[in-house]
Amino acid sequence: MSTFALSRVSAIVAVALAAVTVGVSGASAATSFSGQARPLSVSAFGASVNIGNTGALPSSGGSQSASLTNLNVLGLVSVGLLQGTTSGSGSQSTSSASLVTVSIPIIGLTADVVKSTSTAQCSGTTPSVSGSSELLNVTLLGLPISAPMPNVAITLPGGISVMLNEQTSSVSGNQGSITVNAIHVTGPGIDIVVSSAESDITC
Repeated sequence: MSTFALSRVSAIVAVALAAVTVGVSGASAATSFSGQARPLSVSAFGASVNIGNTGALPSSGGSQSASLTNLNVLGLVSVGLLQGTTSGSGSQSTSSASLVTVSIPIIGLTADVVKSTSTAQCSGTTPSVSGSSELLNVTLLGLPISAPMPNVAITLPGGISVMLNEQTSSVSGNQGSITVNAIHVTGPGIDIVVSSAESDITC
């Protein structure tokens, strides 16, 4: 075979290999999203309500949101305004939930603003997650509290427990997931989650 023919064959092989490499790279870089914002979830004495839920984010990403005003839920929680958003695009999935003018009389809690955010993102095929809570002018039994380090528990009379900045996360292989609950109240017959933001990603 002539030198010209060999060169031509080599070029064709190189182009074919490049096409295969690009195809494989594109497949491995595919990102799948998931997430949800739940501004207020209340379960009490056999009744359960989920207020302002954005619904689950499709695996293809996009964005979803919900908002409501002037709520009183089962006489246990009142809220002036709540909002939830969740979105996924590029290499990142994010969610946030926020509430304004919150009152939970059963634990003597009032707040001007309660907010949680969560993020799951990819660096190549490596996932990472992060989250935070914001508590503005929050009082519990008349005492001021602020957003602490994650997973701080407060025990109240009557078997009631309050978890502040509750965070659960998992990173395994190419998958990352995190849920942040700004305030989580549990006790005999009740389970109240104020401002929950979940973000998940598959890199």
